[in-house]
Amino acid sequence: MAEASIQPARVLPAEADGGEARDFIALLKPRVMSLVVFSGLVGLALAPGSIHPVLGVVAVLCIAIGAGASGAINMWYDADIDAVMSRTQKRPIPAGKVSAEAALAFGCILSAGSVALMGLAVNWLAAGLLAFTILFYVGIYTMWLKRRTPQNIVIGGAAGAFPPMIGWAAVTGDIALGGVVLFLIIFFWTPPHFWALALYRSGDYARAGVPMLPVIAGRDETRKQILIYSLIVAPLGVAPMFAGIAGIGYGIFAGVLGAGFVALAAKLYRSDSDKDAKRLFGFSILYLFLLLTGLLVDWAIGLI
Repeated sequence: MAEASIQPARVLPAEADGGEARDFIALLKPRVMSLVVFSGLVGLALAPGSIHPVLGVVAVLCIAIGAGASGAINMWYDADIDAVMSRTQKRPIPAGKVSAEAALAFGCILSAGSVALMGLAVNWLAAGLLAFTILFYVGIYTMWLKRRTPQNIVIGGAAGAFPPMIGWAAVTGDIALGGVVLFLIIFFWTPPHFWALALYRSGDYARAGVPMLPVIAGRDETRKQILIYSLIVAPLGVAPMFAGIAGIGYGIFAGVLGAGFVALAAKLYRSDSDKDAKRLFGFSILYLFLLLTGLLVDWAIGLI
C-alpha cells in the first residue's frame, strides 16, 4: 500500500489563557478513556486469582490516569492538525484554553505518576505494560505513524488494546492466553471502527494532511478493508468462550453481535453511503461496550 506524501496544514493554536479544571479534564479525552478503563476492568475481573479490592481500584485508576495522560500528550503534539479539523477545533489547545506547554507537562506528570503508583501498589509487570502502552501511543502512533502511513490505525491500535492485558497482569503478575484474547479483540476492532469514522470525515483528514486510508487508498479500498476486518472481529468476539474465560451464553451473545457487525460492514461495502458509515461507527462502539459487558455479566454469574 502506498505511503502518504501529503503534508499537514500548519495552523497555530490560539494563544491560551490559564485554563480551567474542565479544560484539563477535556485533555484526558474522557469519552475515549471511559471505554479503555472499562476494558481494563474486564481484564482485571476475568483474570484467575484474586486481588484486594483497594488494589483493584488502584489498578483501574492507574489505567485511567495513564490513558488520560496519553490523550493529553497526543493533544499537545497534534495541536496544529486539531486546529484544522472541524471535529477537533474546540479541543482545549486549539481553542486557546490551555497552552501546549501546560498540556505537555500535565500529560508527563500523570504518565509518570500512574506508572509509579501501579508499580509500587500493584506489581511491576502491570506497571511496565502501562508504561509501554503510553510510550506506544505517544511515540509510535502519535509521533510516527499517524502522519506517515495509512496503516496508522492498524498498528497504532495496539495502544488501545493493552488495557485489558494490564488489568489481567495486575491480578496474576503474568501474561496469559485470556489477556491475549482480550487484546486481540480490541486490536482487530480498532481499524474498522476508525475507518468508518474516517469515511465520513475524510475531508477533515485530507485538510489536515493525515493519511487515513480513505484519503490515500480511496473509499472503495477502505470499505473493503472494513469488511475484511469485521470478518476477523466477529469470530474473535466469541473466542473468550474457547479460551475458557467465558461460557456458552456469552458465546451465543457475542456471535449475534458479531453477525450484526458483519451485516453493517457488508451494507456499507455495497452502498458507499456516509449514513451507513456513521451507522457502523456508532454500532462499533456499542458492539465493544456490549461485548465487554457480556464478559463481565458472565463472570458475575459464575460467582453466584
